[in-house]
Amino acid sequence: MTTETSKQRDIILVVDDSPETLSLLTDALERSGATVLVAIDGDSTLSLVRKITPDIILLDAVMPRMDGFEVCRRLKSIATVSHVPVIFMTGLTETEHIVQGLEAGGVDYVTKPIVPDEIIARIRVHLANARAAQSARSALDPAGRYLLAASRNGEIRWSTPQAVRLLQSAFPTAGDNVLPETIRTWLTTSADGADGRQAPELETPAGTELALTFLGRTGEDEYLFRLTRDDGDDATGRLREHYGVTARESEVLLWIGRGKSNRDIAEILGLSPRTVNKHLEQIYTKLGVENRASAAVLAIRVIDAR
Repeated sequence: MTTETSKQRDIILVVDDSPETLSLLTDALERSGATVLVAIDGDSTLSLVRKITPDIILLDAVMPRMDGFEVCRRLKSIATVSHVPVIFMTGLTETEHIVQGLEAGGVDYVTKPIVPDEIIARIRVHLANARAAQSARSALDPAGRYLLAASRNGEIRWSTPQAVRLLQSAFPTAGDNVLPETIRTWLTTSADGADGRQAPELETPAGTELALTFLGRTGEDEYLFRLTRDDGDDATGRLREHYGVTARESEVLLWIGRGKSNRDIAEILGLSPRTVNKHLEQIYTKLGVENRASAAVLAIRVIDAR
């Protein structure tokens, strides 16, 4: 965890209805250099995380009214905290309870009575893993990647911040962390074996078309998509309108203008280098140029135009 000399302290949310457990963990975690938040039930937990995003959550499995498993499921449906690791604390040692916690979205569990040194060690591991994953996803955004991964039933497992903003602006009433119904249906019927194919276009309430390209499976129940927008306002939209290129050609042209190599463009767009070359041939013809340098100059003029 972050040391006391670091600029930023880890924020750990402890959820338990036992004053003794709360006191034990608060003292131990604060001594380790963390900032500790406390909640005593499910409702207060859900209210708190909508105001402050913790770095990790320690969650009691057995609580009155709303048990920890249900709390965890609801936490995972909130976009701002869906990535936050949840460690269950429980006196339940039956395999079915452990499985229930993991299926609800937990990453680990510890049994009561709590041993502070053990749980602090587990927290360090899960914080490191979560931050590595989050850094990798955030790093995709400067490259312009609108990426998201979803389960087969349409629940968003993770996404780049750009993709989150685009989905939320287009579907403000769709609910947290869930793909629109047309894509959920497509996932359950057509996703397997469809790598690189275009998923159905999404007609948004505002009339803006969003397209999801299915890039493939990244886990047993994790499907990766690239989200693109065609609203005439972004750079690819301007390139399409100005030069009469297709949606895919505008994407290739965009990255040519940003100085990317064919191999880089292939990786960014989930294409093969051969396919990128094919698109470039069409782009040169439509732009009336003979090489990528000339195409890049023309692309930059439109990309930078305001």
